[in-house]
Amino acid sequence: MKTIVIYTSQTGFTKRYAEWISEASGAECVDFKQAKKIKLSDYDAIIFGGWFMAGGIKNLAWFKNQLPSLSAAGKKIIVYGVGGSPAESPDIPFAMERNFSGEEWKGVKSFYCPGGLNYDKMNFLSRFAMKMLAKSLTSKKDATEKDKDMAQMISHSYDISDKKYIEPILAELK
Repeated sequence: MKTIVIYTSQTGFTKRYAEWISEASGAECVDFKQAKKIKLSDYDAIIFGGWFMAGGIKNLAWFKNQLPSLSAAGKKIIVYGVGGSPAESPDIPFAMERNFSGEEWKGVKSFYCPGGLNYDKMNFLSRFAMKMLAKSLTSKKDATEKDKDMAQMISHSYDISDKKYIEPILAELK
């Protein structure tokens, strides 16, 4: 099966997952910037990976525009989103669902892969937004334990990525 992994990554976590998937499956691996020049209909399976930003998967809109023709051609379509939350977070299913309408979900398999935060590789705006979020969580008058835990977690860089999270993606390719 001819497979391609397309990814967009700001701090390296989504790229790491793309490379792991590519290595394990033999898929071609390309950055989003090159993907626009590739004829996706030449592939049997197309995997798109993006990082979460404000609840949305980065550059997913471009990929969603490709879905009608890919679905009509019977292509295997997989999307994975990478974020800073642990895989067990109860917020993950909601975050994944809000990226597709009911109709768009047909024929798309989606997965979440925990990544982390790397303040050294973030652009200024992203760093600023995360620091402001941490500050707002800690300064809330009625902050919950969940708020406090999240503020503590995002106050520094961390890496919770793990190869085990690509196993369901690889199984879907078989």
